[in-house]
Amino acid sequence: MTYVVTVETRIPGGAPELDELSRVGAGTLLERGFDSVAGVEGPDGVEVDVLDVVVGVHPGGAILKVFVEAPSLEVAEDAVGSVTQEVLERSEVLAEWVVESSEVKLHTDLARESLEAADGPDAPPSDPQVRRAQHALKAAETFETAEETHDPEAEIRAMAARLRSFTPATFGVADPVDEFGVGPGGAELAAGALVYGAEVLIDELYDDVQALADEDTNVAGCEGHLWHLDQLPARYASRYDELFARRFLVTAVALTTRFTDGGFERLGCLAEELVLKFLLEQAHVTLDLYGLLDDEVTAALECFATEVYEDGDFEWLFDGGAEGAERAEEADGADGPDGPAPGFGTWFTPFGEDRYVHPYAADEHVQEPEDA
Repeated sequence: MTYVVTVETRIPGGAPELDELSRVGAGTLLERGFDSVAGVEGPDGVEVDVLDVVVGVHPGGAILKVFVEAPSLEVAEDAVGSVTQEVLERSEVLAEWVVESSEVKLHTDLARESLEAADGPDAPPSDPQVRRAQHALKAAETFETAEETHDPEAEIRAMAARLRSFTPATFGVADPVDEFGVGPGGAELAAGALVYGAEVLIDELYDDVQALADEDTNVAGCEGHLWHLDQLPARYASRYDELFARRFLVTAVALTTRFTDGGFERLGCLAEELVLKFLLEQAHVTLDLYGLLDDEVTAALECFATEVYEDGDFEWLFDGGAEGAERAEEADGADGPDGPAPGFGTWFTPFGEDRYVHPYAADEHVQEPEDA
C-alpha cells in the first residue's frame, strides 16, 4: 500500500531563522540525503520502498512528504521516522535539527488506482525506480496544495534589495517614464528574480559538477541529467569536463557575489558573459512560472542586459551552422588585432588587466611561449 509520511523538522532552539540561501542549501541536503535511500528496513526486517520525497523548507525548519510503499501504517511511520533521523545525522549542517512529528496518511487516490489497476494493463510497474518516477509528479502536486499560502511575488520583491550593485536606472526606470515604460515595481521584480535565479543557478551548476564527477566524463559523454552545462555551445561538449564545470561554477559564484555585494563594475571574461546568459534565462523562467513576467518586467530585464553586456559578440558561439563552425575554427586559440580571439581556450581569460576573474577559474596562460 502507498502511504504519505509527513515529517516536521525544526532548527535547534536558539538558532537564528534560515535566510533564503540557507533554505536552499538545507533543501538540497535533505533531497540528496533521501536520493541515496532506495529502501528502508522496517520492524522485523520488513522492506519499505521509498518512492519519492518532497521537501519544503521554511525559516524555522522543513516539512517533508515521503511517499513509501509499506505493508501497514505503523511500519511506514517507523521506517520513515528512522530514515529521516539518519539523513539529518549524516549531514553535519543539519545534525542538530529536531524531528518534531511524523504522521502517516493513506494516499487514497494512489491506493484506489493501484486496486483498480491490479493485474490489469494499468498495473503499477514492478521496477521501483519506474514507480518512483511515476509518483514524482503527484508528489509535487500534493505539496503545492499544502503551499497555497506561499506568496512568491512578495518573496521575489523582498530579494531585490540584495542586488546592491545596480540601481533602478539599470533596469530602465526613468523620471519621467520613458518609452521603455518601466516603473519601480517592474524593476523591483526583475532585480528580485535575478537574486532568486542566482540561488537556483548555483545550486543546479553544483549538481552538474557532481554529475560529471560521478560518471568521470564530459558533457558529450554524460548519461545523467544536466541542468545547464549541456546548454553551452555544443561544438565544445567534449571539453566540458569536471574541471571546466568547477571553474564555471566558481565563476558563477564570483559574478553573482559581485552583483550582490556592490562590487560589480564590468564583466571580466567570456565565461561570465555565459553565466549572465544563464542567469537572465533563469530569471525569465522564475517570473513566468509564477505568472509575473509581463511586458514591463520583460523590458526591465532587457534594459539590465543591455547595460551589463558590453556587446553580444559571444552569441556567435551558439551558431550551429557552417558559418559558426568556420568562425570557431578560426578563433580557437588564434590571436586577433585586439588580443586573443574568444576561442574555447580563452573563456576564462580576463578581457583586460582591469577586469576581475576569480583566481581558481582564471587561465594562467593563454598560450605557452615557445623556446627561442
